[in-house]
Amino acid sequence: MEKLKEILNYHIEFTDSFGLSVKGILLVIIALFATTFILKISRKIITKKLPQEDKFKFIPLFNYVRWLVFVVIFLIVLNNSGVNLTAVLAASTALLIGVGLALQTLFQDIISGIFILIDQTVHVGDIIELDGKVGRVEHINLRTTSAVTIDNKVMVIPNHLYLTNSLYNWTQNGVNTRENVEVGVAYGSNTQLVKDILIAVAKAHPKVLNKPEPIVLFTDFADSALMFKLVFSINNSFEAAFPKSDIRFEIDRKFRENNIQIPFPQRDVHVIQKEM
Repeated sequence: MEKLKEILNYHIEFTDSFGLSVKGILLVIIALFATTFILKISRKIITKKLPQEDKFKFIPLFNYVRWLVFVVIFLIVLNNSGVNLTAVLAASTALLIGVGLALQTLFQDIISGIFILIDQTVHVGDIIELDGKVGRVEHINLRTTSAVTIDNKVMVIPNHLYLTNSLYNWTQNGVNTRENVEVGVAYGSNTQLVKDILIAVAKAHPKVLNKPEPIVLFTDFADSALMFKLVFSINNSFEAAFPKSDIRFEIDRKFRENNIQIPFPQRDVHVIQKEM
């Protein structure tokens, strides 16, 4: 026993001011193995209910945590070995502050990415609107989310924006969405004919769903026109601009055939002349 204590307390001098005991080295090794084991178990518990492809995204996060723990353990060993860490940290205060500010947004992105992956609010394939921009989600990573816009441009979205902005998920309730086209007709027009034309145009388009059936709402008596809204459903809201454009072209053609005018804003100006 005495021999074992002597071996464990044997001090290895690396420099004149720095050395480690065999016991300290063994404690570091044991702590590193224990940390690795605990992190693996924690990762399995946290990612147990996640899809298989999302589980692998947590590997970098646990690697970061593992290295952070390793650094903390290393600093503790240095401190117990007689190294004056206070002087070292005080000398590097400015550097540490700069690094901390630089990493602040990074950690915000990573934490937001964890929330997204765990609560499953956004999935690959969802169509989202964030800060007025619309895209189909292609990849969800811990730090960023990649989405492709309708004009085939890739948006790389820092995940912390999900926490600081309102996110609209167009497809969370399903791929079918309700779209609408508004149009105004001149006063005196046959409103029933307008309704029939709008319904017929919507039903004739191949991308408009039969159920629920298209409907027409008479929305307002505006200053220069009677306002109507054609409401219909499609199953690809990401490309909604194309069928809506087709429907507007066809509405214009049908209105011309039936002598229904789409008015422009008009004002009556009365000039009053004062007698001198």
